[in-house]
Amino acid sequence: MRIFPLHIDFKKRVPSAFISLLPLVVLVAMLVIVVQIYGSDALSGASQVTLLVVSAFCVFLGMVFLKVPWKDFEKAITDNIANVGSALIILLLIGALSGAWMVSGVVPALIYYGMEIIRPEIFLASGCIISALVSVMTGSSWTTVATIGIALMGIGQAQGFDEGWIAGAIISGAYFGDKISPLSDTTVLAAGSVSVPLFKHIRYMLVTTVPSMTLALIIFAVAGMTGDTSSTAEIESFRQALDTRFSLTPWLLLVPLLTGVMIARRLPPIITLFLSSLLAVLFGLMFQQGALTEVGEGSAFEGVMRSLYGSTSLPTQNSMLTSLVATRGMEGMLNTIWLILCAMCFGGAMAAGGMVRGITDIFVGMIRNRVSLVGATVGTGLTLNLAVADQYICILLNGNMFKQIYDRMGYERRLLSRATEDSVTVTSVLVPWNTCGMTQSTVLGVATLTYLPYCFFNLLSPLMSLLVAAIGYKIHRKAPAEHVPKKER
Repeated sequence: MRIFPLHIDFKKRVPSAFISLLPLVVLVAMLVIVVQIYGSDALSGASQVTLLVVSAFCVFLGMVFLKVPWKDFEKAITDNIANVGSALIILLLIGALSGAWMVSGVVPALIYYGMEIIRPEIFLASGCIISALVSVMTGSSWTTVATIGIALMGIGQAQGFDEGWIAGAIISGAYFGDKISPLSDTTVLAAGSVSVPLFKHIRYMLVTTVPSMTLALIIFAVAGMTGDTSSTAEIESFRQALDTRFSLTPWLLLVPLLTGVMIARRLPPIITLFLSSLLAVLFGLMFQQGALTEVGEGSAFEGVMRSLYGSTSLPTQNSMLTSLVATRGMEGMLNTIWLILCAMCFGGAMAAGGMVRGITDIFVGMIRNRVSLVGATVGTGLTLNLAVADQYICILLNGNMFKQIYDRMGYERRLLSRATEDSVTVTSVLVPWNTCGMTQSTVLGVATLTYLPYCFFNLLSPLMSLLVAAIGYKIHRKAPAEHVPKKER
């Protein structure tokens, strides 16, 4: 679990609402223009430059109007970048894993056999459930999307589903599991940051999480049964093209199976991803000598290396399949890594300048009752995801900002930890410049704004949190001293 220091001095002067929100408004406006001009190429550099420009604007506001010294900005930015160091290594390994799994035939095998088992009518709901189960067992939405998610994308595309629907089902399931798994670092962090026992936090989250997931599954089930999918002949043609291009055997399924064992043994993500990539390479050398030699232009060794670090393309009889099996390896993650670094600059500048605290105070000022309390928590979480661009920092900030308010109003802190997860954890993937949004978009090959409307679980969770607060179900008001940890009294 990553623990981040908070780069906020609560004794500093808090900027006005106008100054606090101004950088965020400028950022959104500039990104809209960038996307309109560059389209899908926006992540190739224009978005990164935009983030740096707005970061500079934050520094300008802080130094000129708020008298914040440059050293505070520099420390916050450098600390933010240092905190995502392990995440950047994970991203590179995910790129290597996706390339190795594809060229070695692991993903093609999962797609091939998956199309035999999963019928088009139930694919979206099944894909969501499978992603949820894997995520609960692994405690990681990133690992789920990078492994089984890629295979499900292939199956869904072969069956004729729109990429937004497929990605939405995968992400909904992955973040459901990430949210309620006791192995999830975000779940542990949300509970621990406000001194709530882990399993007490998880049980309380089920009140909002299960209804949200149920509604999402109903939508995916209806969409699957009423959607326009590929014919049986088209699916069979896709399977034949896979069988012709790759040497498919059930032995290849040992790679994801052994990867699951490593995850169950709770090996560190970096070690798991590295060993899984190595396994894929070994199985590729055993079963896909022809494909590796073709990728390496006559050398299997060069084919292995290229599949890990660079772009690969294997022509097939099916144009969709040709596009699907093309990989970018570690190289494909570089734009995302660049974007994350720039996003951390923006988040650090916002925190050091006091803008984050200013935004939070806007919501705190709206608190009048139980519903407005939860609403302020959810609203702050959503806004922090936009402003800070990292879910871990947002969870810590939300908890630290609101825990004393919950104590003062007599509400249990588990209500705070649940509202934080309902707003921060699940919506981070919906923000294009958030680390989660950037990562999942890159791994799945689907733009964040393309899959956003179909991530029904993620969209419903904040609304369900507000609805349950309005109903008051299992929300108890106590005397403040009853639920404040002794060390904090």
